[in-house]
Amino acid sequence: MGWHELLWVGRLLVLMQLLHGVFGWGKDGHFAICKIAEEFLTKDALATVKELLPDSAGGELASVCSWADDVRWHYHWSSPLHYVDTPDFKCNYKYCRDCHDAAGHKDHCVTGAIFNYTKQLFSAYQGYSPQLSYNLTEALMFLAHFIGDVHQVCALLLVPLNVKPLHVGFLGDLGGNTITVRWYRRKTNLHHVWDTMIIDSAVKTLYGSDLATMIQAIQRNITDAWSNDVSSWENCGHNQTVCPNLYASESVRMACKFAYRNATPGSTLQDEYFLSRLPIVEKRLAQGGIRLAAVLNRLFNSEIKIAQA
Repeated sequence: MGWHELLWVGRLLVLMQLLHGVFGWGKDGHFAICKIAEEFLTKDALATVKELLPDSAGGELASVCSWADDVRWHYHWSSPLHYVDTPDFKCNYKYCRDCHDAAGHKDHCVTGAIFNYTKQLFSAYQGYSPQLSYNLTEALMFLAHFIGDVHQVCALLLVPLNVKPLHVGFLGDLGGNTITVRWYRRKTNLHHVWDTMIIDSAVKTLYGSDLATMIQAIQRNITDAWSNDVSSWENCGHNQTVCPNLYASESVRMACKFAYRNATPGSTLQDEYFLSRLPIVEKRLAQGGIRLAAVLNRLFNSEIKIAQA
């Protein structure tokens, strides 16, 4: 193996270490999405969700919405399922081209994971494949988390070496993880700005340091300003239960249009960036919550009970 090959392998190992630190939304973002979803669940869906949740959840889906991040160190195989890679500066998403892990294993990405866990819950609930024994509690928690991840503008990783920070972003910069910026006076990276810092800044400066107040404001927008859009957010078309490719495509386009724009390496992001991007973040949280609820409502209708294992 020559010097250039060794250098490439070394870079890849470093990038893989960075990747293990990549998350979608922070805990507040995931909590908000699941909290919004809970308000839009049908009676039957809510009952089934409560039945599937672990005792530690206390009957609240939002309390375990970050579980998939917490178990990444134990379930190492799940790390590639939190993001998707797209080629640099390709502001579009294609499942066949993009849904694979760093080793090239197909379907190992966030959209593939959403399809998989939706299928597991659907098969069990509709009584198909009774010979298969799924952990439906984990399937539910993974699904809720990954639907949140795919709505994070900086969650789709776009990197040349298959490693990126934004859950839907570019390969070359690890989804924004290698784009160093200043968030006001704090040095950070672009991915961290989108997964936690915009939300944290909004909660502290606009919502009295109360995440619940921010969630209530988003819920008011859902019933008021965005009321005419909700049905289109819920709809998948062709009687599909879930359509994560659509969600990923939206996130990639928004990453190009909003996340990367005016966020060059070394730049300082302040009020103009924060105030213009916050509405995007809040709308993606709303869409994630509405769509999570819609998927669970379609899965857990009143016609058939969950198949007994």
